Amino acid sequence: MNFTEEQIERYSRHIILPEVGGKGQAKLLNSKVFVLGAGGLGSPILLYLAAAGVGTIGIADGDCVDLSNLQRQIIHDTSRVGTHKALSAKKSIEAINPDINVVTYEERLNADNIRGIIKDYDILLDGSDNFPTRYLMNDAAFFEKKTLISGSMFRFDGQVTIFKPHEGQPCYRCLYPEPPPKGLVPSCQEAGVLGALAGVVGVIQAVETVKEILGIGNGLAGHLLIFDALGMNFRKVKVRRDPECALCSDKATIKELITYEEACEIQAAKCGHSF
Repeated sequence: MNFTEEQIERYSRHIILPEVGGKGQAKLLNSKVFVLGAGGLGSPILLYLAAAGVGTIGIADGDCVDLSNLQRQIIHDTSRVGTHKALSAKKSIEAINPDINVVTYEERLNADNIRGIIKDYDILLDGSDNFPTRYLMNDAAFFEKKTLISGSMFRFDGQVTIFKPHEGQPCYRCLYPEPPPKGLVPSCQEAGVLGALAGVVGVIQAVETVKEILGIGNGLAGHLLIFDALGMNFRKVKVRRDPECALCSDKATIKELITYEEACEIQAAKCGHSF
């Protein structure tokens, strides 16, 4: 593709990298990435993917910006409290990079709408904050044969991995076959989370996304990266495909999407105002 003078200047630090160059930057501009959640993880993911020149970014979030979000959800600001998160995120992205086509879904994903939404994207990122949504996203990615880059955080700990069962790698259910019983694991709202931790985990997800688009480096497929912020250390552990996995093995019993209790079929919140 032919770059404009403004694009050459904007992406110059990418273009001079031998591993990226003009061809790599063109791949980024032609790519389509879907991000579930414009919250703690979604904020750094979206900001860095937009800055990198990922051409089309889809954002799904049915929530509104709340004052308590701003401790970690850096894509929003105080003036946007009460607005749809997806629309607030779009406004920030467009301020950073007008090259980007931003598609917003101001709704909560469920078994009825998720496959239709994600089917046209190249890579999926999960920045959700609850187990039912993670399983929904994993299962939909499996059925649509999409690469899923997953991140999670809790208090001072974070995890990142890439699921590619369509390429023989494990899926989320190989790691965690079923959601924990309701009430067993407290949410971040109940247990708290270090705000800056979201930046570390989300940026790693963004890095892995760019690598996947460019086809460079060693990705996290088949591995789980664990970050301990208090101890300031990273561990990478091997994750193997479960030959008994209910979703991605030859013995699979899950043939369609499952809606777990408290999954995202609830109606989107009514925000006070939008852009």
